[in-house]
Amino acid sequence: MHSTRHQEITVVPALLLTVRFLLELAALGALAWWGVRTGETALTKVLLGAGAPLAMAVVWGAFVAPKAAFAVPGAVHVALQVAVLAAAVGALAAIGKVTAAEALAATAIVNGAALYALGL
Repeated sequence: MHSTRHQEITVVPALLLTVRFLLELAALGALAWWGVRTGETALTKVLLGAGAPLAMAVVWGAFVAPKAAFAVPGAVHVALQVAVLAAAVGALAAIGKVTAAEALAATAIVNGAALYALGL
């Protein structure tokens, strides 16, 4: 039988990693929302609405994801995570969704600090 302490140790990292994944999805959504709201024509709405999250997904998959195509030094890895999430925060602020931008930023900062503290 597992002790309660052992369960806490395994549950917390799983919860933090789940939140990180949800942050990634939120960033994709924020960039898509920005694109659709920013484009002036139907074509630019579609191009920006699809292109911005696609660009983020390519960067994330190539350099940041757990099974990234390219290994980068730790500082670069962190900088890319910050840049991608900051772009999503900026996108939300640019379309007037300041509260959502603040919530995304705060959640990303707390989650990132907790993941770092646990060495994840």
